Amino acid sequence: MCRVASSSTELRSMISEALSIEEGGIRVKDQQLLRDRVIDDLIYTAVFGEDDALKEEARSLIRSIANALGAIPASIHDLYMAMGRGETKNFTTPAINIRCLTYDTACRIFRVAMRNNVGAFIFEIAKSEIGYTYQRPSEYASSVLAAAIKEGYTGPVFIQGDHFQFSASSYKSDPDGELKKIQDLTKEAIEAGFYNIDIDPSTLVDYSKESLLEQQKENY
Repeated sequence: MCRVASSSTELRSMISEALSIEEGGIRVKDQQLLRDRVIDDLIYTAVFGEDDALKEEARSLIRSIANALGAIPASIHDLYMAMGRGETKNFTTPAINIRCLTYDTACRIFRVAMRNNVGAFIFEIAKSEIGYTYQRPSEYASSVLAAAIKEGYTGPVFIQGDHFQFSASSYKSDPDGELKKIQDLTKEAIEAGFYNIDIDPSTLVDYSKESLLEQQKENY
């Protein structure tokens, strides 16, 4: 049974057998115990805790543990550039939107990827999905990184903001306000470990205009 900490003191007690928090960062004392039990307690606290500050503390611990164990949030930019230069080809990169049971689903994805020696794969969530699934970027990224820890995955972890899309109606009435919403969400996502962002202003294309340039003006 997974535990949800109710205080910072309880959280530190829950992790104490597997981890130690030191001045230089976090040290993993018992990786097997961490994977068997402690990471479950951490992610459950990070998602289901009643106190926002405590949830953020658990998420910060998860990010630190992932870094210590070599599961590192990363950008897929260099791979795309290499493909553009023709240095690698003949494969696809799956991008998977997880709308619920994110930790459990990500565990299965990492497990299958490791078993089949899969290369690059992306975890993503759209702006709309962030809204209706109530998963802010910090929660989503923490769930993915916790899954990497649980499964013993090491390597780059590609997390993407998928379709950070402009609302055409909101942009029409308040363009600066709608732009700021996208900027704020992008900043929040990057701070959480989303190093791939899909900004989508395609909704702003105006087909009532005659020329292509006029139609696409706001999309630029």
